[in-house]
This record gives sequence, structure tokens and C-alpha cells, in this order.
Amino acid sequence: MPTAKVKSSTGKTKFNYTISTPSSSSAKHIDKSLPTLLFIHPVYFGQQIFQRQFEDPQIRRFNCVTLDLRAHGHTTGEDVPEGYGAKEAAEDLAKFMDEIKLPPCHIVGLSMGTIAAIGLAVYYPDKVASLFLVSPLGLEEPTDVADGRREIAEYWKEGFNTGQPDMEVLSDAVYGAVQLAFSNNLDGLGNTLVAITLPLALKNWGPKQFHQYDRATVEFFNNRKEYSNDRLSQIRVPVKLVHCLGDVAYPQEYTEKFMQQLKDAAVAVSLSTIPEAPHFGLATHGDIANRILHDFIISCCRSSVPPAPQEVISPWEAELVKAGWDKGGSDSEDD
Repeated sequence: MPTAKVKSSTGKTKFNYTISTPSSSSAKHIDKSLPTLLFIHPVYFGQQIFQRQFEDPQIRRFNCVTLDLRAHGHTTGEDVPEGYGAKEAAEDLAKFMDEIKLPPCHIVGLSMGTIAAIGLAVYYPDKVASLFLVSPLGLEEPTDVADGRREIAEYWKEGFNTGQPDMEVLSDAVYGAVQLAFSNNLDGLGNTLVAITLPLALKNWGPKQFHQYDRATVEFFNNRKEYSNDRLSQIRVPVKLVHCLGDVAYPQEYTEKFMQQLKDAAVAVSLSTIPEAPHFGLATHGDIANRILHDFIISCCRSSVPPAPQEVISPWEAELVKAGWDKGGSDSEDD
């Protein structure tokens, strides 16, 4: 996968990224005649979490771009500094978009990705064509969820007490992360995503990088504050919020409160729900989520978009299959 070198106020980063167009799963450049969707991933997992979107011909009517955020996946660079939050993440995204010459994008954020997406729309509004936020985190972190994130982090660190990874102890941290993300109901793809993510986590968040783990997976969430109406009023594009009704961490009221804040700031916002979907519903309920996403993007486009390609392949299919994913198998829960 290509990389983009970015220098921001918080350090130098080499972002690992992917561009898919209707005709190419791994393109060097976008098709300038088409709208561009920029996908921003959640915590723990990297860009492969968007497999269900990048394999869908309806979503691949558009340019689809995604990247591994700092301290995640295959992205490398200087440490995430203390106090790194939505504003700093937004700066990184804006400079990344400049580096690979992206136009204003339709931003698709999932969970943690929505924090960066909202920041981009607030601080760099000219970079954003619309916001599609699944499991949006626009408010302060609820106390019980903040405690849960700290608990997962403590289990992770305890897994290295002997100097070597103790997978039995680390499994408690993985269990907590999976409970938050998938309500502990992993299908075949979910299991494979965990399998390819864990080795990267061991590499990125070992004992020498515990401070990076804390800043990227705990403090980034727990230290954030709500935006004022003046700040939210900087969002000048349509916003779609999607709440996953099977989310074990955040109730629907949490999303509805944020929607009301956006309305109070005169932002054009609407809400959709996905029945039974967990917090990372884009990965588990792709069919429903993709229809909502497709229709929203089309509604935001000022000109017609060519029909969807007949067939597409995601840029990560071979990697996922090699890691054990049975693409043709059922999505029933696996061990």
C-alpha cells in the first residue's frame, strides 16, 4: 500500500493509505470526475474494517479512500504527543488530503473516526463535502465507557508483565475491545479482522509504546469536550448520523442529544438507525449501512454519478482470505 509523508504541528507521520476507484481496487490517484469518500476508522482496527464498503459495487461508484491513523495499522512516524485530540487529528487529515491531492470529501467516520471527522468539519470546513457518522462520538465520553476504556488498557499492559506477551492475559483486553466493538458477536469477517489486527497491536503498543497506546485508545476519547454552538455552526454541509441499536456502550439518546446540538447550531442533520447492529455496525451490517450511505451521498451530489460497476474486489480481500476468512461462508458466529 502507498504511504503519504505529512508534517503537522504534532510531528511527522508516514500515513499508510488506500485509494479504490470503480475500475481499480488499488489506484494511485482518484478519478477526478467522481465524488470522493474518505473513510476514517475506529479505535484498535485499521482500514480493513471497511471491507464491506470497499467490496460493494454501489459504494465503489465513487472514489473510496482510507488510511491508518496515527499509532494504528501500518502507519508510522513520530509519537502522538500528550494532549493530541480532535483538532490535532483534523490537522493531520487536512494535511494528508493536501499531500495526496484530494478534493473536498464526503467523510465517512466510524466511532473514533467520527471524532476526527467532526474536527475536520469544524476546523477545516472547506475540506468536507458531507459527514456520514456511524456511532458518532460528538459528546463527552460517558463515565462508564471511559472507565471501560481504562480497564481494557490496564489488561493490555498486564499482558506484558513478564516481558513477553502473555496471550492469556492479553485475551482479556481483546475480549473487552470486542465487547465494545462487536457486542462479542463476531462473524467470520470479524474474527479475521481481529486475527490480522492483533499482531500489529503487539508491534505498535508494546511496553516501550504504552504511552502511545494510552494516548491513542484512552485519552483521545476520555479527554474530549463537547463543542460549543459557535464551533458546530462551522459545519456547513449535510450530516447523517447513524446509530446502531445493538450498541452496548452508547444508548440512542446519546446520539439524539448530539443531533439536537447540531440542530441548535443550524446544521442540516438527520438520523438513521440499524437494528441489532453493534457499535462497529459498518463492519457487521454492511448491506443496511451501505444502502443508507449510498443514498445519502447521492442526495449530496450536485451532478449525476455513473452507474455502479458490475463487480469489484476490495483491496484487502487477498489478505483477509490468507488470514482465514471464508468469503463464501455464512456470517454465523464463529469460535
